Amino acid sequence: MKQLQSTMAGTVFTVNVKEGEEVTVGQTVMVLESMKMEIPVEAEVAGKVATINSQVGDFVNEGDVLVTFE
Repeated sequence: MKQLQSTMAGTVFTVNVKEGEEVTVGQTVMVLESMKMEIPVEAEVAGKVATINSQVGDFVNEGDVLVTFE
């Protein structure tokens, strides 16, 4: 399993995928908000979304696992 980690602290602004959905490399899976900026979080690998660990409104820290892929 591959994990997508947050590269910075911020609040989850949008979740653009669902569990079970196939994603491609570079696809935006989430958008974080930090210091009034919106930062897209893109898939680094292609695969199927196994779990989504953060929901809209959650605060995440750098290194937190956001999404796990099969």
